Amino acid sequence: MTRFVFRALARVRLLLAIAVPSGLAVAAIALGSAAAAPGPIDVEKSVLDAQAERIAAIKKVFPAVVAVCMQGGQGVGSGVIITPDGYALTNFHVVQPTGPLMQAGLADGVLYDAVLVGTDKVGDVSLIKLLPKEKDKPFPFVKLGDSDKVRIGDWSLAMGNPFSLAMDFTPTVTYGIISGTNRYQPPEGKGLLEYTDCIQIETSINPGNSGGPLFNMQGELIGINGRGSFEKRGRVNSGVGYAISINQIKNFLGHMRAGIDTDHATLGATVGTASEDALLTQMVIKQVLEGSDAERRGLKEGDQLSSFAGRNLSSTNQYKNILGIFPKEWRVPLTLRRNNERRETLVRLMGNIATEKEPVKKELDTPAPPTPKLPVVLPKGGGTDAAKLYIPKKGYANWYFNELERDKLLAEVKKQGDFSTANGAWVAEGQYTMGERKGDFRFEIAENKDADTFVNLKLNIEHKLAPLKDTDHRLQAEPIGSGGLMLALYHWNRFLTLGAKGFEGGFAHGGTEPLYPFPVDGSAPKSLVDLRTDCAVIKTKHGSTECKWYFSLKDNSLIGFETYTDKEKEDPCEVYFSDYKAVEGKQLPHRIEVRFKDKRYAMLTVNKYTLAKK
Repeated sequence: MTRFVFRALARVRLLLAIAVPSGLAVAAIALGSAAAAPGPIDVEKSVLDAQAERIAAIKKVFPAVVAVCMQGGQGVGSGVIITPDGYALTNFHVVQPTGPLMQAGLADGVLYDAVLVGTDKVGDVSLIKLLPKEKDKPFPFVKLGDSDKVRIGDWSLAMGNPFSLAMDFTPTVTYGIISGTNRYQPPEGKGLLEYTDCIQIETSINPGNSGGPLFNMQGELIGINGRGSFEKRGRVNSGVGYAISINQIKNFLGHMRAGIDTDHATLGATVGTASEDALLTQMVIKQVLEGSDAERRGLKEGDQLSSFAGRNLSSTNQYKNILGIFPKEWRVPLTLRRNNERRETLVRLMGNIATEKEPVKKELDTPAPPTPKLPVVLPKGGGTDAAKLYIPKKGYANWYFNELERDKLLAEVKKQGDFSTANGAWVAEGQYTMGERKGDFRFEIAENKDADTFVNLKLNIEHKLAPLKDTDHRLQAEPIGSGGLMLALYHWNRFLTLGAKGFEGGFAHGGTEPLYPFPVDGSAPKSLVDLRTDCAVIKTKHGSTECKWYFSLKDNSLIGFETYTDKEKEDPCEVYFSDYKAVEGKQLPHRIEVRFKDKRYAMLTVNKYTLAKK
């Protein structure tokens, strides 16, 4: 008890002794003595529970927080491990000065070698991989949360290495509320570091926190910290920070794991408020880019865009937020209104950046280096194990990891059947449905006496294609209305029997992407959003023909592919597989749907496959 309190009690006792009889004065003094030694204050159970929850969350995730360093241990930022084999998230602007080889410190005080895996320059995110000191020893890691469940007023925890304070890599922890959701922060420089649909936080972050994790009170990762508002000297946080939402990062994580230098999407059309006098909720198509998929899907100026990828629109800012969370080439469902008629369609999104961009400034750390390229700086005295995991290639952050993910996927696919021995003629027979027409079909893929491959297809009439000789676009697009079904069948056979050897123009992992298989019975779905199936993608090129192959993330089965006869000007032939059955020990689809330009061309039901050896 302070000296001030003792003096106050003495005055009270003196006044009581003068003003009341002695007996009452004694009682009053006794009461004063009791007040001088109060008992412990009761704390509400909810407060103690919240404190215990907070401490438990910190203890759980603490070991997985990363201090990202230059080679040699100089700190540049933060990160967080998300898998037991050492994959960690950070900011692009954190690894920009380190190059593809860096080091990473954990709370155990150990400095690990690390390598760049993949990057998202527009979204300011990179994926790195830490190498264990002991082979196959797992790293501590955190669980990915659901940032769509974050609400204003929720408590949050930020962790990282601000100002490189922790020489032993022990992360600094700050605690505060979510002060905003679905925020938009425009790009820095020329199109890079655009924060869309991000989380605004009152939780303090400072230079060095870049790339570090933002957690909810369950210890789930809900964002990656990257930008902050600072006073004019740039070193003191003004109380507002921004984190990239984990749900946006999830859309790009498959690309980054595959070593891709990924890009964000644009629609191929501009969107804005209908007019100054119109309702704010009326967002319309202002302009459509010629040659874009948006144009091919029939979008026109004046169309009201009421929903994008299943989310309703009410402002231009909200539209930018939603568009910004998707990678290029993804297909997303749009809902349009024209003349009071509602229409839903799938649009293939375009890319955001076509070439490398100029340097950009960083938000929470030191000024950006003179170029956004990632220089390869080998440690003094030779290479490291991390250096062995880096292969440069144009268009990729690290080609080594693309080959790694591609080969892992193909190894899983091969478990469903090794088609390398079925390298002779292929024949399939069954029934087709084409609109109101029905009948028998037969297709054959074989070689003639000159070892030239040909495709024969009989639906209502007979068609024949020599893929390597018939290079005219009109021939490759036959049968008319299919977008090139025979060419697609040829590439399917080539993919299964030859693999990478059959595609001299490219055979790469394409990250992850949604596919939208339509109901087999031909019925219209309630919403295209409900059809979404997430897939791993392989991209191939043979001659001038490009294909995208979609493998279900659930069981690695090939559920569809697209074949482009003219990617710049025409829709692809879309082929969807279902009803897999064993054929000579190999799994093959017995129901094949062919779609072109938003319509079903035909449904093929296979009764019999014949696979020959050479």
